Amino acid sequence: MKPARIRNEFGARRFKGTGRTRIPQTMNGWMGNRRSPSIRPTKKDRALGGEEEVSSAYEMYEIDALEDLKGFCINTKGRRVLRDRSSQYYSVKLGFLMRSDPNLMMTHTKSTIDIDIHSLTFIFNRYMKFILKSKPTPKFNDPEYDSHQDSVLWDLPSVQLSLLDGPLSSCQVKIEAEDNSLLELLNQFDLDSAVNQILGQVGLEKTTKVKWNFSKVVDEPEFGPANPAKTVYIVGEQETRDGKLEDCCKWMSIKGCADLLMEVKPSNDRIGPLVVIGLLNESMQFSKLNIPPTLRSQEYPPGVKIVPMRSRTTKPFHTTNLVVFVPGASYNDFGGDNFVASGDALIIDPGCSSAMHKELEQIITALPRKLVVFVTHHHHDHVDGLSIVQKCNPDATLLAHENTFRRIRKDDWSLGYIPVLGSEEICIGGQRLRLISAPGHTDGHVALLHVTTNSLIVGDHCVGQGSALLDITSGGNMSDYFRTTFKFMDLSPHVLIPMHGRINMWPKHMLCGYLKNRRNRESTILKAIEDGAKTLFDIIAHTYADVDRSLWVPAASNVRLHVDHLAQQNKLPKEFSMQRFQSTCKLSFFSRWIWEYLRSSLYIKCRRLQVIKVVGAGAVAAVAVLYSVRQILSSRKRVAVIAR
Repeated sequence: MKPARIRNEFGARRFKGTGRTRIPQTMNGWMGNRRSPSIRPTKKDRALGGEEEVSSAYEMYEIDALEDLKGFCINTKGRRVLRDRSSQYYSVKLGFLMRSDPNLMMTHTKSTIDIDIHSLTFIFNRYMKFILKSKPTPKFNDPEYDSHQDSVLWDLPSVQLSLLDGPLSSCQVKIEAEDNSLLELLNQFDLDSAVNQILGQVGLEKTTKVKWNFSKVVDEPEFGPANPAKTVYIVGEQETRDGKLEDCCKWMSIKGCADLLMEVKPSNDRIGPLVVIGLLNESMQFSKLNIPPTLRSQEYPPGVKIVPMRSRTTKPFHTTNLVVFVPGASYNDFGGDNFVASGDALIIDPGCSSAMHKELEQIITALPRKLVVFVTHHHHDHVDGLSIVQKCNPDATLLAHENTFRRIRKDDWSLGYIPVLGSEEICIGGQRLRLISAPGHTDGHVALLHVTTNSLIVGDHCVGQGSALLDITSGGNMSDYFRTTFKFMDLSPHVLIPMHGRINMWPKHMLCGYLKNRRNRESTILKAIEDGAKTLFDIIAHTYADVDRSLWVPAASNVRLHVDHLAQQNKLPKEFSMQRFQSTCKLSFFSRWIWEYLRSSLYIKCRRLQVIKVVGAGAVAAVAVLYSVRQILSSRKRVAVIAR
C-alpha cells in the first residue's frame, strides 16, 4: 500500500508515515552558466526519478552532447547531492542572499529532504556596496579554447546554504525580519558556517559584528527546463569598514555600478545580475514597462526585460523568452541617423502559444504605438504571437530576414516588413542596436546586439541548457554554425540572452563549449566513416550505439550536416562516396531505422519477459516446495496418530 502524500509548509511532497520528503528537482543556481561537476545517481536516487528526469530532457533536446547528459553522485558531509552537468549556479548581491536551488536533493541519514536549497548573499552597508569578483569558469585544458577568456564579473558575495542535520542549540547569526515564516525557513539552514565562509572569502574576521536584516525575496521567472529558483536578499550593517580586504573584493556605490553597466566596452569589467536585480532595478528606473501580474520577468541587462512565455517549443523547454526593450532613458550613444528602423519600443520573438495570447495582448497594449518587432527566425515557437501584435498595433514595424519572412504564414503576419541581412542598425528610444547575421540554426537566423550594454540576443544559436538542433529543412548548415560561433566570440559580449532558458554570464566559455562539443561529435563521425561506415544509418549506429533508438531520427539531421562539413574541409576518405551517402538519407535510412527500433524494442521486452518468467517460475517453485513440505508434515502427523 502506497503511503499517503501530504504537503509540508514549504510545498514539498511528504510521504506520510515514511519520514521522507521529496521536492521537484530544478537546475542548480540562478543565472549565469558556471558548470558544476557531473554526478552519477545511485539506485536510490534513480528510484526517486532523479536521473531519468534530467537525462530524458537532455536526450530530447540536445542530441549533440549526449556524453554530457549523465549525472553522478558525490558525498559531502553525509549528504548526497544530485546535479546535472550543465547546472548553473551564481553568486548574489551585496548583502546576505539566499537562493533557491531545487535541483539539489539532500539525502540525510534519517530522512530525504527536498525543500528548496538556498544560497546566502551579503549586502554590506546601505550606501557603499560590497562586491566580489566572481570565480572564473573552469578551463578546457586546451590552449585554443582557454585563450578565449570572458572579462571580470563583479557581483554580490554569496554562498550555497546547507541544510542542518539536526536542530541547533544556538545560532550566532541573527536575522531580523517581520515575516516569521521566512525566519522559520532560514533556520533550516546552517547560517553560521555560510556567514563564516563568506567573511573568509572577503578577508574579514569571522568575529566581525554585523547586524543582518531581511531585504526581499526575488522569484525567478519560469525559464525552464527546471523549476524557478527563489532568492532572498539580506542586508548586513557593518559598524566599520576597517580591515584588509582580499584583492577579489572592493566597495562600489550604486551609481558606480550603474555607470559600469551602461558605459561598456567589450573587454571592460562587468556587473552581475544579482546587483542589478536586487539593487539597481529598484533604485533606478531603467524600463517603463509593467508586466501583467500573472507573468514573472527578469530585467538584465538594465532596460531589457525577459519574459518567458509558454510556447510550442521542443522539450525540455516549455517557454520562449519574449524580450521587451523599452528604454527608460535616452543615452544617444550613436552618431548619425542611418538606421533601418526606429521606434520607442522593441519586442523580439513573440512566439507564445494561444493560451498566452491574452497576456501578450496586455503587454503590447501597454507599449508605445511606435513599436518595432524583430524575429530571429521563423520557427513557430518564435512567431506564434505575431498575429496578436498585428491585431493590437497595426502600425508596428516588422524586421526579419528574407528567408525568415517567406516562411511565416499569412495568418501570423499579413502586413509588410523591412528585410534585413544582418549588418543594419536600429534605434529604439535613443539607443542603438545592431543586427548580426547568424546563419547555422536556419539560413535566415539573425541575432541582435544591444550596443549600450554589449548584450547579445542570440535566438536559438545558444540555449540556456544544452544545445539546439540545426534545422536542415530550413537551410541549417554546420559550416555557417561554426562561423557564427566565432563571430559571436569576436564580439566579446558581456552576456548572452537565448530565447530558451536562463541568460549566460560567461559567453565565451559557453561558445567554446559548443565548438568543442561539435568538433568531438564530428571526430566520432569521421572515425565511423574511416572504420567503414558508408551509409547514414551505419554512421548513426556507430556514433549513437548507446543511445535510445527513438533519438536516432533527430540525430540524423545533425549527422548529415557534419558529413557535409567534413566534405567541405576535404577530410573524408577518398573511397567515401558522398553521392551514395546522400542516397541513403531518406527511405533507406527510415526503413532500416524502423527495423532496428522494432528489434531493439522487442529485445527489451523479451528481456523483461524473461525476467518475469524467471521470477514467476521461482515463485511457482517456491509454492510447490512449500506445498510438498506441508504434505510431508501432514502425512507424518497422520502416521503418528495411527501408530497411537
